[in-house]
Formats: sequence, C-alpha cells, structure tokens
Amino acid sequence: MPLPYQTTALAEAQAIGAAAIAAAEGRGVWATVVVLDAGGDLALALRMDRSWAGAFDLALAKANAARGFAAPSGAFTPLVQPGGPLFGVGGVAGGKYLTLPGGLPLIDRGAVFGAVGVSGGTPEQDEAIVQAGIAATVL
Repeated sequence: MPLPYQTTALAEAQAIGAAAIAAAEGRGVWATVVVLDAGGDLALALRMDRSWAGAFDLALAKANAARGFAAPSGAFTPLVQPGGPLFGVGGVAGGKYLTLPGGLPLIDRGAVFGAVGVSGGTPEQDEAIVQAGIAATVL
C-alpha cells in the first residue's frame, strides 16, 4: 500500500486560481495562472482572455522553480545575474525553472505540497497576483 502524502487538491487549486484571476482583473492584468501538485504535475491552468500565449510557459516555469526549490521564484533573481553566484542556472533542466517573481510554493508544516505560478504583468504585478491567490484560500 502506498504511503499517504499531502498534495494540492483540485478544490484548493480552483480556489487559488479563482482568487488569482480576480486579483489580476482588479489590476487590469491579463494573466495565466498555473497550479502544480506535490509531484510537480499540473493541477490547474487558467488563461485569461487576451493574455499572451507565452504566459503559460512563464507561469509554469515560475511554479516549477517555486516547487523545486521550496522558495519564491523571485528569490533567485539577484543570484542569477551576470557575475552572481548562480549565473547560468536558468539553463538547468532545459530552462524548466524561471527565476523571476510570480511563483510561490504551497507549504504546510514544512512540506511542499504544490506551487503556483503567474505570468501576464510586470514581475511585481505577477508576485502580487500569486500572493493574492494563495492568501484568499484556506490551505
């Protein structure tokens, strides 16, 4: 019998997505929201009308970075700049990870059980939208 583990439930993913979309609308941003489960698999993807097609790839890469490193994707931005200690890390795993703000891990009792990524606005707008999505839910 497999061991139980905590992962992002569909209802949680839907609540996060709805709150993030509402936050994006309130900011006049056309965003894409991606929610990953504990294993890094896609639990939910929402693309607002008029958001750019490439926003999905960016939101997914931000969520992958947040999940994979159990940290906000933007935490790495200063470290990956030319001359920085992690310069070049963006090419790891074929560009799977994006180190711009807009990705946050979902953590409960010290365990990562998913992640959320948002793309569509400025890095600051994406960060605010992902924060609003997570804050508006009961996890």
